[in-house]
Amino acid sequence: MAFLCKGFLRAAAKRGLSSQFVQTPLKSQRSLSSMDPLPNKLLQLPSSLIKSTLDSATRFPQDNPHFSWDSLLACLPSLSSDKARLVLEWKLEKMLKGNERDYDQYLYLMSLCEKIRNASLAMHVFTSMEVHGIKPTTSLFNSLIHACLSSKDSITALSLFEIMQNSEDYKPNDETYETFIIGFSSLGNTDAMKSWYLAKKAAGYCATFQTYESLVSGCIKARDFDGADRFYDEIKSTGIMPSETVLENLLEGLCRRRRFNQVKEFIKSRLEVWQEISVKMAEKVVGLYSEHGKVEEMEELLSTVVESGQAVTVLSQVNSGIIRMYATLNRLDDVEYSVGRMLKQGLSFRCADDVEKVICCYFKEEAYDRLDQFLEHIKRTHKLTKSTYDLLVAGYRRAGLSQRLDTVIKDMELAGVWR
Repeated sequence: MAFLCKGFLRAAAKRGLSSQFVQTPLKSQRSLSSMDPLPNKLLQLPSSLIKSTLDSATRFPQDNPHFSWDSLLACLPSLSSDKARLVLEWKLEKMLKGNERDYDQYLYLMSLCEKIRNASLAMHVFTSMEVHGIKPTTSLFNSLIHACLSSKDSITALSLFEIMQNSEDYKPNDETYETFIIGFSSLGNTDAMKSWYLAKKAAGYCATFQTYESLVSGCIKARDFDGADRFYDEIKSTGIMPSETVLENLLEGLCRRRRFNQVKEFIKSRLEVWQEISVKMAEKVVGLYSEHGKVEEMEELLSTVVESGQAVTVLSQVNSGIIRMYATLNRLDDVEYSVGRMLKQGLSFRCADDVEKVICCYFKEEAYDRLDQFLEHIKRTHKLTKSTYDLLVAGYRRAGLSQRLDTVIKDMELAGVWR
């Protein structure tokens, strides 16, 4: 069986697996600061110098006291696909040269290959382990399958599963089926995703939080809203408390279908059970109401989140949505009232785009004195960006207001954004 496994893996490696790189954030407690100069250096170097630079950093540790493998991992998403591959290749070469026998080290390296979506490199890690006498395990196969699916190579992933089925030492387990469910969910292939879910149950494994999250998100991504509803009903029937991710996806489905009453009931029930809604939930509802001009519903949502004592981020999201909506509708009185209400709540504008929408509303109404008052109020809590100043300059020029134009230009010079 080991011979069969080796033969297949080498053939697959020769065929060439997809090595498409997609930047995926890696969690790290370290920042790319002056205390970690190597990652910043790698960003500037050509690919041809990556490995030699890493060799120098480890060969003379006394000259590079801040060298850290963790900092290199944090920098992977910022590197090009070729540089990220070279960093991981370098790590594998060092492990093999040092006759590394720690199974977990190889498993971790394969997980990094999956994160940068390079299945061919994951395959290289796998075959290198076999050559060095480290026997494959179910976990290693699962990691390799995950890398293949993340690289959209489902054919190789399925072939690996067949090898596992025919083996004695690395049979498919719960994680194997879960990996396929997650993979096909991410790919938006709901038919395959559902088939693997049924296969998981047929194999005697129970659905987990992760299973249902993948099933529901996969259905929503594919606009299979009925499927998402069925899985949600299944979650409730099992007595499992749905996760926040599941609920956010369900809410997204309701918003896409414009189920306004159900959206309102969803938010109400969420607050009754959990006493809070997430920023993502607020964002989806605000987006729905904004797209369809549901002013009254937006105001009602704001009253609800204020009364229920929601987090500042949620309050800010809803306030901004209301202000943008009134500005788009050119309802200047309502804009000013909403801005004043937001400021009284101790909040400020979330982004320059919101400020600029309000400024455009003032220009359309030719309410220049009121615009001056607005700018004075928000300058206390919001720093104007160059794009906002540029908008003011263009608006005052168009209106022929030379005195106000001169004032804005002076403000830009003081702020260091005039050029």
